[in-house]
Amino acid sequence: MCHSLGPLLRRATVGGLALAVMWVPGGVPAAAPGAPLAPEANSLTFAQRYHAHQHGGIVRAANASITCRAAASCREVQAGGNGVNGDFDMFYIDVDNDPNTYNASSAEVRLPAGSRVTYARLYWGGNLRVGEQKPPADNERVLMAEPGGDYKQLLADTVVGHHVADGAEAFQASTDVTQLVRDSAPGLYTVSQVNVASGKSAAGAWGGWTLVVAYENPSEPLRDLAIWDGFAPLRSGGAQEMRLRDLSFPAGAGGYAGLVAYNGDRGTTGDSLTLTTGQDAIDLSDSANPADDVLNSTISGPDGYRPARVPAYDNNLGYDSDVFDLGRGLQHAGDQATLRVTSQRDAAWVGVLFAAVDAQR
Repeated sequence: MCHSLGPLLRRATVGGLALAVMWVPGGVPAAAPGAPLAPEANSLTFAQRYHAHQHGGIVRAANASITCRAAASCREVQAGGNGVNGDFDMFYIDVDNDPNTYNASSAEVRLPAGSRVTYARLYWGGNLRVGEQKPPADNERVLMAEPGGDYKQLLADTVVGHHVADGAEAFQASTDVTQLVRDSAPGLYTVSQVNVASGKSAAGAWGGWTLVVAYENPSEPLRDLAIWDGFAPLRSGGAQEMRLRDLSFPAGAGGYAGLVAYNGDRGTTGDSLTLTTGQDAIDLSDSANPADDVLNSTISGPDGYRPARVPAYDNNLGYDSDVFDLGRGLQHAGDQATLRVTSQRDAAWVGVLFAAVDAQR
């Protein structure tokens, strides 16, 4: 089975945001033939996508797009048990009851009262080669519905990462959705038609989406906010490092950092996220993410922060979107820190890093 999004979608760009403008029954837009595809690259060097020095913070909504087929063993894993995608016949999550879409999942963007969105970006990705082969031409397209709204087609506005290795064909795409999120009411966003393959293979099926939202709010601390993205494989012993410069944070500063990664396996140890400031290096961890198994298929937040998701599986079988409290990692004042993602055993990919750090006035 090989569903192509191409025949369903038509492209239009309004104010830098690609939106669907012609609709067919079921709410899915029709496609225009011959439109150019977004460029792709085997890997993308991590670079800063956004930076702000403001009162406020960063929140994110995220969910997986594929999971194991219903069975007792599947339900145990979804509830938090150890298990990896390569052990299961995987099929699409589809919560929208729309016959014109083959996957859909939802998650909430929860902003503090009085906040104003200053930047928002949607990231999506997965594996194209499992029991079926998905068409790479659909990597750049996705549908998103804001709370209470209809699906809108979004197109990647930058180079798409697309890497074939280790029996998998991995990709990540993204686009700016600032105006759409700024104009939306609070609640659940639904993302559909993420181009992931179903079935069973040694590499496994995996994929999902993350919406990262930066906001300003006068009642919150002054912070440095930053988002970096790229697309980098983490083979055995591989690492991705990102240096946070010109932060000017005080001693004992608070903060948090997040990552998006693909194909991390719960129970396969050797994955870490390390924060380094000066001579201090601390492995970030919490109750959902052991220090030596950070890429463990969780969608988690600091201090028990759990915005709504539909579905809300504990083990997302190869999709990680996590936020960590920096805790004691910023004991000493400074102007730079380094985040380092490492994998000793997983054949994983990292796509996004972000951070919000208390700043000196």
